[in-house]
Amino acid sequence: MQTGAAGVAGTLLATRAGKTESPNETIVVGVMGTNNRGNALAKSFVAQSNCRVGAVCDVDVRAREKAAATVAQGQPEKPQLVEDFRRMLDNKAIDAIVIAAPDHWHAPATVFACNAGKHVYCEKPASHNPAEGELAIAASQKNDRVVDIGTQRRSMPKIQEAIARLRKGDLGEVLYSRGWYNNRRGSIGNGKVAPVPSWLDYSLWQGPAPKEDYRDNVVHYNWHWFWTWGTGEIGNNGVHSLDICRWGLGVDYPTKVASTGARLRYDDDQQTPDTHTATYHFPGDKMITWEGISWQPRGREDSMFGISFHGTEGSLVIDGGSYKIYDMHNKLVEEVSGPSSDAPHLSNFLECIRTNQKPNATIEEAHKSTLLCQLGNIAHRTNSVLDIDPANGHIQNNQAAQNLWGREYNPAFEPKV
Repeated sequence: MQTGAAGVAGTLLATRAGKTESPNETIVVGVMGTNNRGNALAKSFVAQSNCRVGAVCDVDVRAREKAAATVAQGQPEKPQLVEDFRRMLDNKAIDAIVIAAPDHWHAPATVFACNAGKHVYCEKPASHNPAEGELAIAASQKNDRVVDIGTQRRSMPKIQEAIARLRKGDLGEVLYSRGWYNNRRGSIGNGKVAPVPSWLDYSLWQGPAPKEDYRDNVVHYNWHWFWTWGTGEIGNNGVHSLDICRWGLGVDYPTKVASTGARLRYDDDQQTPDTHTATYHFPGDKMITWEGISWQPRGREDSMFGISFHGTEGSLVIDGGSYKIYDMHNKLVEEVSGPSSDAPHLSNFLECIRTNQKPNATIEEAHKSTLLCQLGNIAHRTNSVLDIDPANGHIQNNQAAQNLWGREYNPAFEPKV
């Protein structure tokens, strides 16, 4: 970590990769993937106390230049502009890597960063497939690095309060939780093989994924809906609600997963379902259900996104950073408003680096929530009900489903601990 401003730009001064001595030291971060979410994160990290963005990295020259301009609005030092993520790992002045690249990069980049001595803030989902999540945990633990995942509701004050009230028994015994996400997405069309644009390093964009020809309807956002790179809507947005559902119920791994989904709205290249329901059974007779409809905006509780908990003495509904409590006659008895900013989550990450504490969204907990998304996808893809070992979340007695536990890699970017 750096204690002064000099040397943040260009050839950043080398500093040690070990633990910090002072909570006031400046933490230098490098941001990977700056087209959309990463650009917003770069802006947010610059706004944090005693934090500087030392480098911005993207395989799209336009995105990294945009992020550099964003950073320049919040700090006097210019960040390095990096195309290859590995150059940030070589830079000893960078303390932490912020990963906002596509899903297929999340866990491999986390592993590479931990192995290089960097702390990690990684956007959700924690991994593209279950095996990668376990690798990310191993890399964090082996290298004693803080790995925080962008399930930021874990740091929102009133959501923390709501979970505490569930644990206290304000709803009686809580047996069931439900999450949902609705949107009005359009068709991605039918793409065709095309020349790689001059502004894009497509080989680096693919990274750990098996190499495929460039198609004109994948980069930058539509990769979410292809199994090679994305995890569908359940991994894209469902992970936020499933994480809170699991946290509130106090459960870890399920015993059984059922899932059904389809592409109902458009006849296009999308592989992941645009209409999807997944149900999870847990030890102790508790259940979670997630519903996603990507093409129709009306959701439950008059909200496009939300989480509800149902107990023997009432219900609790979370929307944004706020919550409501209803009695057993469905009467609203309390409404609590709260902020939904990312800032507390980023602050928690930086403070944990300084103090060597566990963040609010550890990789261990994020893996369990991400795994629910992945198991929902695997049950859908194999058209089967999955039996799960509640000790570790592994699939049992289903070879077709077990085959989707990991993936094939481009050997040049295969993550190893």
